[in-house]
Amino acid sequence: MHMVCIRNIKKILLRILFRNTMFAICIKHRWNKMQILTMANRKGGTGKSTSVWAIGQCLAHAGHRVLLVDADAQRNLTRCLPIVGADKHLTSVVNGTASLVDVMQAVGEKLWLVAATDSLVAAEKVLGADMAYPMLFKNSLEGLENLFDYVLIDTPPSPNSPLSVAALTASSKVFVPTQPELFSFEGVQSLLELVAKIKKNYNPGLTVGGIFLTKYSPTYRRNLHHGFVAMMKEHPELGPLVMETTIRDNVAIAEAQVQRQSLYQTAPQSNALVDYETLTKEILAA
Repeated sequence: MHMVCIRNIKKILLRILFRNTMFAICIKHRWNKMQILTMANRKGGTGKSTSVWAIGQCLAHAGHRVLLVDADAQRNLTRCLPIVGADKHLTSVVNGTASLVDVMQAVGEKLWLVAATDSLVAAEKVLGADMAYPMLFKNSLEGLENLFDYVLIDTPPSPNSPLSVAALTASSKVFVPTQPELFSFEGVQSLLELVAKIKKNYNPGLTVGGIFLTKYSPTYRRNLHHGFVAMMKEHPELGPLVMETTIRDNVAIAEAQVQRQSLYQTAPQSNALVDYETLTKEILAA
């Protein structure tokens, strides 16, 4: 009799656990909305591609389904990920001959890439002549909510890039990597002006998720850099947007990218991975 009672109690507990688990799964799927995040700065060399590469891997490693879109004709993001088929690339989407689903390729567990090629230069010029070009990514990403949790878009630094405008038009948030120097500071200010125009004309839901510093640490002995950081934090518009996490300069990043592997594979104990995991958590909380 005693054993029967114990078995019954176990069955009841298992049913409660099962129901609670299923409830949690249902709630997650019901409220989990695909997030479209763009990395942008109107100056090159600030770490846009590297940040998309690293943050995408951190998200995928945490179990999220992630699509990376290389919208920069320089192809830096594509070059530091595993080699993919040359016949599938973003140009086909820009030209209207293929969808994102047609050209995306797996580059890791829970990680996919829409690659860029040199042909994107000419395709972007043609795209700019189309009055509907700001809607390129917004239309292309429709219907993919059940496939991905996050879409990360790497954008070109050109101030008049139709692909940058299209990426921001589709995004819920833009994150701005920058370095503690004058030209990067000016690039951030210029980008915020562009964001304001896109928010007004195309995407009222667009917000600046934050500005984060790359190749920088408060512990570095670089007084000039610290001065620029202090200037940014004291700026009435930029200051509230500066994120806590900074990305230290670390050779592990370049070494992993040359090998087309992730930091989890090549340098799991590196400061670079620590920094980008911390930044990813801050981005998710933004």
